[in-house]
Amino acid sequence: MNATNKTLYIPLYGKSLVSKKGILLHDPKAEEIWQKEGFPLRGKPKSKWLAYYMGMRAWVMDQWLTEKLNTDPAALVLHLGCGLDARVHRVKAPSSLWFDVDMPDVIRIRQQYYKETPTYRMIGADVTDPDWLDMLPHGEKAVVVMEGLSMYLPMEKLQALMDALSRKYPQLSCLMDVYTCFAVKASAYKNPIQAVGASVCTGVDDPKLLEQGNLRFDGCLTITPEEKIQELSPLERCFFCLMFAGKTTEKIYRMYHYESKEKIQKII
Repeated sequence: MNATNKTLYIPLYGKSLVSKKGILLHDPKAEEIWQKEGFPLRGKPKSKWLAYYMGMRAWVMDQWLTEKLNTDPAALVLHLGCGLDARVHRVKAPSSLWFDVDMPDVIRIRQQYYKETPTYRMIGADVTDPDWLDMLPHGEKAVVVMEGLSMYLPMEKLQALMDALSRKYPQLSCLMDVYTCFAVKASAYKNPIQAVGASVCTGVDDPKLLEQGNLRFDGCLTITPEEKIQELSPLERCFFCLMFAGKTTEKIYRMYHYESKEKIQKII
C-alpha cells in the first residue's frame, strides 16, 4: 500500500475514537476494523482534535447523502476514495445501488470486512483512469461522495474526473471536501498525513474550477456544524471553536456541493 493509500488509517482512527467516546458519529464498524488493523499512528494523526474533525466531516457527508437518497432513492451512489469507511452502514436511507471505489490494494483489505450484496458493490480502480466508469451501469441519476480524495489528485485529473462523471450521469449531485491553496502550501511544513509519508498536491480556492460538463457549483457545507460542536465538553468546545471552527476552518478546508445544471433548473 502506497503512502497516499495509507492516509485512510487517519480518518479510520478518528471515527473509531469518537465512536468509542459516544460523540459525533456512531461507527461500530470503524471501531472493529481499527482494533484489528491497528496501523501504528503517532503524533498529530492521533490528535483528538483531528479525530473530532474526522467525525464531524463524516457526519455532515452522511446527513447530506441521507437527504439526497430520501428525496431520490432511485439514484445510484458512488463513494469515491472509500478507504475502509462504513458510510454504507451508517446511512440508513434506501438506495438502488451503491458502489464503494478505491485503489485495488485498499479494496482487497476492505473485502475482509465488507461483503457485497445485490445492491452493494466494491470496485478496485484508480478513479483517474476513465476506464473504471465502464464498470458502472448506465442510468440518469447518481449521487457522488468524495471524502479525503480531491487533495491527492492533480487539478487536471480532478477536473477530468468531474467531467467524466457528469457525462456518465446527466442528473448528478456531488459533495467533496477540498484543501485551499493556502492549506497545500502549509502542508509542506505541517500536516498529519506526513506521518504516513503522504503529501497533498491540489488546493481549490475557486469552486467554479471544478465545474465540468453540466455540473455547477451549488454552495458550501460547513464541516464543523454547531450542533456537533455542542457534543464536546465545555472546555473542548471553547478550544475547538477558537482553533478549528469558523473562519479558521474556511481558511484551510472547505466542502463543496455540485449539482447538474438540468437538476438545478428543475428545482428552480
